[in-house]
Amino acid sequence: MKIKILYEDKNLLVIDKPSGVAVHGNGKTKEKTIADWVIENYPSIKNVGEPIVTDNGEKILRPGIIHRLDKETSGVLLIAKNKKTFEFLKEQFQKHIIKKTYRAFVYGFVPEPKASLLNGKRGVINAPIGRSPQDIRAYTAGRGARLPLRDAITEYIVLNCFTDTKNKNKEKNPEHQFSYIEAYPKTGRTHQIRVHMRYINHPIVSDPLYRGNKNLALNMKRLALHASSVTFNMPNGEQKTIEAPSSTDFKKIIKEYIS
Repeated sequence: MKIKILYEDKNLLVIDKPSGVAVHGNGKTKEKTIADWVIENYPSIKNVGEPIVTDNGEKILRPGIIHRLDKETSGVLLIAKNKKTFEFLKEQFQKHIIKKTYRAFVYGFVPEPKASLLNGKRGVINAPIGRSPQDIRAYTAGRGARLPLRDAITEYIVLNCFTDTKNKNKEKNPEHQFSYIEAYPKTGRTHQIRVHMRYINHPIVSDPLYRGNKNLALNMKRLALHASSVTFNMPNGEQKTIEAPSSTDFKKIIKEYIS
């Protein structure tokens, strides 16, 4: 497994997680994960962090892994090299000090958010999230979600609206309309950005769980979501931002339809 390292020091490792690789195992499949890569390349990190215990009692190691990205999501992932750093960063996540930025392609033209004194030009999706009543794998926002509901807030801006056709008549058809957005989750719920974009009727392109009856699009065969940057405090008080460049498939869409 080839993993790009974005930043590294004696306490912290930051990688660019490729799409299609799970962060850690689930006790059901034997596919190689980021956790496997960490143990193989940084064996001293093996017991840093908090393992998961499955229903059958199997312990799944999550070496140094403070947060997670969905399997099909690419981008920035933080890995602590020791317990002190793990606890230091975990507290920042719990207190919502760490700032994460994602980029995504979504279906339809997302309206430009109205400017406000509180949020500037960012749109705000404030909708609690709970389990879906129809699909055990999925979550849903607002009415219809199973209890307990958890507060969830996502801010976003629209970077670009575009179509996947040059035919003037087809451009007016919603199935050819897309938006390129930047999202800023203020809470860290499972599938939060995916669920919230579905909630406002602009699901992420090619999302296997939340796109509904929409087709795969823009030649994206995976979830079109990329964790582009994370900003956090270092132990010495310095604020640091680590960025992951757009993945190859994202760059191809930008070049073909936006540039």
